[in-house]
Amino acid sequence: MVKTNTNGYRRGTRYMFSRDFRKRGPFLLSTYMKVYKRGDIVDIKGTGAQQKGMPHKSYHGKTGRVYNVTPHAVGIIVNKQVRNRIIPKRINVRIEHVKHSKCRDDFLKRVKLNEEKKKEAKEKGVRVNLKRQVSEGAL
Repeated sequence: MVKTNTNGYRRGTRYMFSRDFRKRGPFLLSTYMKVYKRGDIVDIKGTGAQQKGMPHKSYHGKTGRVYNVTPHAVGIIVNKQVRNRIIPKRINVRIEHVKHSKCRDDFLKRVKLNEEKKKEAKEKGVRVNLKRQVSEGAL
């Protein structure tokens, strides 16, 4: 007898959608207190504790940009590769399956530092180079 793979919607997600050890149970209230605005960059991570508004497994671990906000969910634009092209897909996901991405933190921190450097340089009347420099380890 030959066994074949089933083609269910949640096939192969046994570990993908499971909660971590000692992180099971109800959601923390901070999950619902977070504010999402249009233009925010978010990470999609399906959580098995809430089956409603769950993203398809192909979007798990992807990063997208919020384009719509509703009381319980957010609309996200995510790039999805389909054969030889990348399609911007619009999906609606409940906020339990979404978190703010940390990918922009480094950039925003750098912008803040550059503004301080610019301000100091203006006071002293000197030019300052704000461009990123190649580190010694990268060469």
